Amino acid sequence: MDRDHSTSDGASGDGAAFDDFRRRMPLAERFAYFDHAAVAPISGPARDAIAAWAEQSACEGAVNWASWSRQLTHLRRSVAAMVSADPSEIALVQNTTDGISLIAEGFAWQSGDNVVVPDDEFPSNFYPWLNLASRGVELRRVPTHDGQLDLDALSDTCDERTRIVAASWVSFRSGWRNDPAALAEVAHRHGALLVLDAIQALGVCPLDVQAAGVDFFAADGHKWLLGPEGAGLLYVRREHLEVLRPLRLGWNSVVHDNDFDRLELLLKPSAERYEGGSPNMPGLLGLAASIEMLRRIGIEKICQRIVEVTDLLCHRLTEIGAVIHSDRSAPRRTGIVSFDLPGQDARALRRRCREQDVILSHRGGRLRASPHAYTNAEDIERLIAALNTP
Repeated sequence: MDRDHSTSDGASGDGAAFDDFRRRMPLAERFAYFDHAAVAPISGPARDAIAAWAEQSACEGAVNWASWSRQLTHLRRSVAAMVSADPSEIALVQNTTDGISLIAEGFAWQSGDNVVVPDDEFPSNFYPWLNLASRGVELRRVPTHDGQLDLDALSDTCDERTRIVAASWVSFRSGWRNDPAALAEVAHRHGALLVLDAIQALGVCPLDVQAAGVDFFAADGHKWLLGPEGAGLLYVRREHLEVLRPLRLGWNSVVHDNDFDRLELLLKPSAERYEGGSPNMPGLLGLAASIEMLRRIGIEKICQRIVEVTDLLCHRLTEIGAVIHSDRSAPRRTGIVSFDLPGQDARALRRRCREQDVILSHRGGRLRASPHAYTNAEDIERLIAALNTP
């Protein structure tokens, strides 16, 4: 995409790859979809993987279970490669809430400890920590403005009893993008660990958990990863495997997972120990298919494409009088654009767009558009036209 705001080509000349990506998104035939930060459509490969599982399960029962299980092993490896982790550090969980709750409830708290979070976190990264009050753990909130987190304020809120700093990689309201390495530096300087809510960036922004110093992250697959709901990911840095007391222990938590006659608590030496029982097989197989598709395109290329698409979107919105509230500076801009049209009701505008098969969200009194890398200029013009409809 050039500075004339054309979306016919990616900045690195990968227009054909994104055209193919679009063909793999069946929803694009009807909708101009700007709501990937809420619940995204599943990809065509995810649909096909789930349908194949359903057909096999209906016609053959669990005959193919070993094959499905091997695909989950491949999923762990794929996720690990995407974030420069080891597969043993990846657990397959239900969702972001599930992953964060495993950390919150499994950590060895002492009365008087505290957790520090930005004050505009999504509930999934708030309630699990607030729920620790009965164990004498204080939740400290750092003021933000439009999602913008000041690292000095974050540091000032920590003290010698801070055990965890929990923050979103990208703000769900405004799209403000934090630097995971900077968050980790603040946490580690105070002797605390970093828990990253990665749901609004994983798969569309590069992440090296080793280089950044991330201790834990949790993410759902039903947003930017284009997977189904109920299939998520948890990263636990290897050195912290013994830090968390495993919860929901079951047959899948132990090294002898398929020997049901051996009742001995020998936990797996990997994050799989946190998985417990039977997985959401169809959901995870669908998620695996979508992640494989994204990785073939390339996370760096997808990230750049989304920046280009949102740059064009902001340009066109500004031309019709919209006020952009998301920070669009180079290190901060993401796939989330928060905006309003002065004098017009955001909820009414959202309903009007929905009537024209243009989908976006309403968050914090403003409209929120979140296109993906397969979004094109035609989609953007459909949004502009819908917003301009009398």
